[in-house]
Amino acid sequence: MTPTAQTPFLARPLVLFVLASFCGLLWGSAYPAIKQGYALFHIVSSDVASQMVFAGVRFIAAGSLLLAGAWVIGWQVRLEREHFAGVVGLGLSQTALQYVFFYIGLANATGSKSSIMNATGTFFSVLLAHFIYHNDRISGRRALGCLIGFAGVAAANYGPSLFEPDFTWAGEGSIVLAAFLLSAASIYGKRLSQRLNAVVMTAWQMGIGGVVLTVLGLLGGGALQGFTPASVGLMAYMAVLSALAFGIWSALLKYNPVGRVSIFNFLVPVFGVALSAIFLGEEVLVAKNAVALCLVCVGIWLVSAERRKAAQPARQDIPRKDQPAAGQARA
Repeated sequence: MTPTAQTPFLARPLVLFVLASFCGLLWGSAYPAIKQGYALFHIVSSDVASQMVFAGVRFIAAGSLLLAGAWVIGWQVRLEREHFAGVVGLGLSQTALQYVFFYIGLANATGSKSSIMNATGTFFSVLLAHFIYHNDRISGRRALGCLIGFAGVAAANYGPSLFEPDFTWAGEGSIVLAAFLLSAASIYGKRLSQRLNAVVMTAWQMGIGGVVLTVLGLLGGGALQGFTPASVGLMAYMAVLSALAFGIWSALLKYNPVGRVSIFNFLVPVFGVALSAIFLGEEVLVAKNAVALCLVCVGIWLVSAERRKAAQPARQDIPRKDQPAAGQARA
């Protein structure tokens, strides 16, 4: 589409490309950021309680930032009584439970492999939608995309032999479980967002989930120590990236067809792998990781490209009824 004076700013192709890519960069940067946070706050891989406190503080801050932004814009930030239980349930599932497994997994796996494994969430969403929505069945193209994507995940975990995979349930297994929980919770969040402002809903569920994580972590003996300008700055960055990435992504979904935006999801594992190599010194350019990354990205592209084609007739300046809650923080 050629931009015109009537084309909304966020619907212009160059603006979409720059902002959606920026979201991918932010979400991809979360993997090395969390790993660096463990080191700065002296959190070891076996200290699950402190990992929960770390995650909880981050999401309380991120939710607060989103609520503050919504209030400045002029949106209603107070939850109606009939929506409270649904948002609490979303916070318990999408933030609290999902991030328990995500942070445990990231403590026991490399940042590069975690970013590849977490991409399984895209394929889980396709599979779950097939059984839940009558108008969102798996086509041949989507099935092929899922198969190629899961082949990429298998390649990332190939070990010395077929019977000795480079895989642990505490590490890669927890990341995959977290991706599945996010996909399932996002479908519930999609239904809930039909009655609520998606940004406000996500702000509350992040904050609620963050409080639950923090309380459980403290009750389990967890704590944050090693507060320095570097560690505090890193925590602030992770809160800002969650709030900023979701806010931009939601705005892009409002003015563009879903498929045109979601195809940029393939950039998240690309940035996650690249930034893990830069900031963590991980060896990611080995053959199996390169193959895995390519296969996962091709799989995401195949799944998203079909949605993009189906979404073409929609007007780009009207919020779509089927706008998903998929803009919620990935990492």
